Amino acid sequence: MSCEVIIRIFKFIPVIFITSIIAWSWYAYVIELCLGAVHSSIEAFFLLVFYHISLFFLLWSYYKTIFTKIALVPPMFKVSRAEMDQLTNLRTPDEQSRFLKNLSKDLPIVNCTINNCVRFCEKCQHIKPDRSHHCSVCNACNLKFDHHCPWVNNCINFSNYKYFILFLGYGLTYCIYVCLTMLKYFILFWRINPFNYKGELENTSTGKFHLLFLFVVAIMFAFSLVSLFGYHTYLVLKNRTTLEAFRAPIFCVGGPDKNGFSLGYRKNFEQVFGTEKKYWLLPIFTSLGDGVKYPVRKHLLEDV
Repeated sequence: MSCEVIIRIFKFIPVIFITSIIAWSWYAYVIELCLGAVHSSIEAFFLLVFYHISLFFLLWSYYKTIFTKIALVPPMFKVSRAEMDQLTNLRTPDEQSRFLKNLSKDLPIVNCTINNCVRFCEKCQHIKPDRSHHCSVCNACNLKFDHHCPWVNNCINFSNYKYFILFLGYGLTYCIYVCLTMLKYFILFWRINPFNYKGELENTSTGKFHLLFLFVVAIMFAFSLVSLFGYHTYLVLKNRTTLEAFRAPIFCVGGPDKNGFSLGYRKNFEQVFGTEKKYWLLPIFTSLGDGVKYPVRKHLLEDV
């Protein structure tokens, strides 16, 4: 087994962990709670229906977040070998800057460096499109790069950002649903001794452990997800990536501006989720644009 294969397997450990947690939660909720502790078959039926709907959307969005390919920089931004040789032979940074500006004059770029130079990736050897950044883990530049998430073993970028938001939202919904529907039984399990709400589970310590632990784990994950989901919802409404929230994008006209890509709450939301409401809650790609060119505030387009 090669070293590269071992590294890939190692990177999937967080994904395997999350998948294992979800699989165990299914066993605890379906087998131990609905089929073992709930005494009403009608109640168990409705609990199972809504549970599996929540689980389905959670797994669907998680799968899409993990396995959607990274949105890579198009070939039009690539610097050829001959151009790279010319660039490296230039003596001063000013000469290199002028050379890159000449190469990028026909490219749809409004972002630049703090020194008003063209953004260039030496590792990938191409001019960076607006909002793109290099991921050191994947060793590639991503369009509209947000961050690299080890829990999905993938970069969160233009191609899967909607799926990631939905994954957080459905994960939070899943945890809240589990907590709320288990609350009555959680209280009963502590009041009744020994865990004999239904005869089949009397003296069954393992069943009690699974359900009590599931309730605690669901609360813990809910607290984590509510902060993540809330933060990324805020970023969507502001039309920012995580990187842009910490370091404002720099525009060729106007300089640093955190709100440079902000078009108003509704249009910002539509940039990620699209304009068709029927697809907003589905992990189907509906984001606007091509990941290369983005609408900006009018004052940032002057003289461009």
